[in-house]
Amino acid sequence: MKSTYLALLRGVNVGGKNKLPMKDLCNALSKDGFGDLRSFIQSGNLIFSAERDSDSQSLASAISALIEKQFGLKIPTVIRNTAELSQVLELNPYKNADANLQYIMFLQHAPANELVACLDAQKSPPDEFKVQGQEIYLLLKNGAARTKLTNIYFDSKLRTISTLPCCPNTVKTVTTK
Repeated sequence: MKSTYLALLRGVNVGGKNKLPMKDLCNALSKDGFGDLRSFIQSGNLIFSAERDSDSQSLASAISALIEKQFGLKIPTVIRNTAELSQVLELNPYKNADANLQYIMFLQHAPANELVACLDAQKSPPDEFKVQGQEIYLLLKNGAARTKLTNIYFDSKLRTISTLPCCPNTVKTVTTK
């Protein structure tokens, strides 16, 4: 039995850097055994199927290795299956707030509690965030373009890799297909 996954590729096709034609990537991954491939927004996200018992970390490593081998790019990859994405949406502490202000960052690894405790809640007022497991939920009251709650900040403090902020409605489209 197969499950559906979302692969979030960090820093692909953003600002003219790390150009990776999604059609070419889908073709390469298809030849490598990944199924039902389709790109999900141009900035380096893919929906695909794999065996239900596939480990997300090993799938992420396989995709990153293929990208490096075939396209010469070192691209961190974060993967969630549709069940995990549904849970992420359900656990969103800001789900009752204005949908235009909600974002989620997906982390490659769950950070240690002591690292989470060192985050500055006042880093970018009036923006708010909550780290839960392998996600950072954001309520960006001044918008995503003006916040100081960036990948660079969270990656350095939590010692992991985070994806670009994604709005929950975008994630919902993956879980309903």
